[in-house]
Amino acid sequence: MNKLLTRHTAFYIVIVLALFFSWLALVVHFAWWPVALAFIGLTVLGIYDLNQTRHAIRRNYPVIGNLRYFFEFIRPEIRQYFIESDKDELPFSRAERSLVYQRAKHDMDKRPFGTQNDVYGNDYEWINHSMVPTHLANTDFRIQVGGENCTQPYAMSVLNISAMSFGALSANAVRALNKGAQLGGFAHDTGEGGISLYHLEHGGDLIWNIGSGYFGCRDAQGNFSEEEFTKRATQPSVKMIELKLSQGAKPGHGGMLPAAKVTPEIARARGIPVGEDCISPAHHSAFSTPIEMMEFIARLRELSGGKPVGFKMCIGHPWEWFAIAKAMLKTGITPDFIVVDGAEGGTGAAPIEFVDHVGTPLREGLRLVHNTLVGVGLRRKIKLGASGKIISAFDMARIMALGADWCNSARGFMFAVGCIQAQVCHTGQCPTGVTTQDPKRQAAIVVGDKSERVAHFHDNTLSALGELLGAAGLTHPGDLRPHHIARRISNLEVRMLSAIFPDMHEGEILEGKFRQTIFRVGWPMAQAESFEPLYSLSEAMSEIDARAA
Repeated sequence: MNKLLTRHTAFYIVIVLALFFSWLALVVHFAWWPVALAFIGLTVLGIYDLNQTRHAIRRNYPVIGNLRYFFEFIRPEIRQYFIESDKDELPFSRAERSLVYQRAKHDMDKRPFGTQNDVYGNDYEWINHSMVPTHLANTDFRIQVGGENCTQPYAMSVLNISAMSFGALSANAVRALNKGAQLGGFAHDTGEGGISLYHLEHGGDLIWNIGSGYFGCRDAQGNFSEEEFTKRATQPSVKMIELKLSQGAKPGHGGMLPAAKVTPEIARARGIPVGEDCISPAHHSAFSTPIEMMEFIARLRELSGGKPVGFKMCIGHPWEWFAIAKAMLKTGITPDFIVVDGAEGGTGAAPIEFVDHVGTPLREGLRLVHNTLVGVGLRRKIKLGASGKIISAFDMARIMALGADWCNSARGFMFAVGCIQAQVCHTGQCPTGVTTQDPKRQAAIVVGDKSERVAHFHDNTLSALGELLGAAGLTHPGDLRPHHIARRISNLEVRMLSAIFPDMHEGEILEGKFRQTIFRVGWPMAQAESFEPLYSLSEAMSEIDARAA
């Protein structure tokens, strides 16, 4: 039997059927022509397969070889809808997505019969509850952002929309997010693509994210423009200014928006010419040293009329972060806030090596920044935000226990708008209209309905956070500490996060006490005058190894 089947068998069968149905159409009845034409078309496809040179499978298996590419094309949908379990994380599990959908729709988010997690598996985490729980009547948790030099401090929600630009998101998605922020009384980060008309349409509070392209505050050469910055920073909707140093999903990587995608709307928001390539450099041109960076932050605060100004970064070389901290000490200038972005953060598109292997994950990065600020005596002056795969109230509790004052979520709010994690954000073919500039596709987003879902997701998540805090005997997210969260390391070991991420004592770095290796090695290497280290890491590690020997 196997000898009768060849790699061209399917093609031969198609030819025979094309001839047979053509005969039926000519001799018996013309109604057979649609079937005949279908097989004639497959015959033409088979001839093309035999002669094309790009795909070896199609040359060897004409007609039927195309099924391989078809099933490969629909494989993600097949896996998502029929194969993956509720706990598969790619990058968010079905259970996590369902939680957002339920809270956004105001549906019941309770679960029967017990946990589906393996509570004895490695890395399982939980919050320790109290025998004296509290009851929190108000879960609209807020913090005050703005230091002593800030004349317009901002009372900020502890959950806000993380940076996503218009251009990466559709106009209707931006409208829905901003109106949701207005309804729920929380903040909407613009992303580095500038402040578009859609960010201003519904009056939601904005955090203006300014990247290396200075979109919305640049001159014709792409340099920072004080005049353009002042014009937009003083708008009532803009509550805070966020200087973006790096993004967790692709730190140290610039970008380019091709000319074909620079529409009049995007050009207006970014302050760039229509139909020309739009470059986002990998680094800033307005400053080149840590001291210059602090001076630039002070200038932004002044030009904005005293609004809170801070910066966002993903931790890379620790001595570069230490250099920024030393510049704060040397100049006496401090940002009002710092947002730590984790390597697990999302993006519209990035090289796979950057997505998978560049940047410090959120927990380690946040803990380093928090401990550094405590160690140099500046933590009380600077608020910390955190972003990177934050969906649930427990995600928030864990990150706030490690030092964050508030959390940002991007993909969580995308789910609330309607995202189904199709992961085609970079193609312009988003099936739900969230990440596309196609007017017909984005018309699927009904702003009035989706904005309410955005507000519901925010409110219901904070309500869940309030229940967690109450169970732990706490009254505010600011009461959370690392010892409140436990993690299973192995079958035989459970450790508190306070043991995994030890606390720093107030001012101990200034006293020259370096209990942790990263400070003992990295702090002496850093200098306020440059991001370059004073000497090589290999030299420092060699000295430590020599002393240990």
